[in-house]
Amino acid sequence: MKKLVLILATALLGACALPQSTHQASLDGELFYLQRVALPAAATMTVSLQDISRADAPVVILARQTGPVTGQVPLPFALAYDPKQVQAGHRYSVSAHIELDGKLLFVSTERHDVQFDGQDPQPLRIRLDSVQ
Repeated sequence: MKKLVLILATALLGACALPQSTHQASLDGELFYLQRVALPAAATMTVSLQDISRADAPVVILARQTGPVTGQVPLPFALAYDPKQVQAGHRYSVSAHIELDGKLLFVSTERHDVQFDGQDPQPLRIRLDSVQ
């Protein structure tokens, strides 16, 4: 019994020594489209927060939410990101799409910049356009 208590106490003290998890911030918004059509039940949505600062390099994804579509538009999203990754002087944008069985149905066609200066609209509204 004493060994069990000693093991549990050691584990508890070890857990206290672990670094704290990084502070997360959230960029909340909703996806919508203007067409009057219902989404199929099996549709999935993907929303990404990207660093688009360098034209000669691939975008850097800071956060991504992917999953099944639940309900109809407007579709809420919440992108949890680490504020330490946001760098002064960089440009950031949110993009999104909805697909069914790997085929795009709707995609954001306009750039949706975010500044992280407290002036970004909340919730951020992302309009999607039909691919068809």
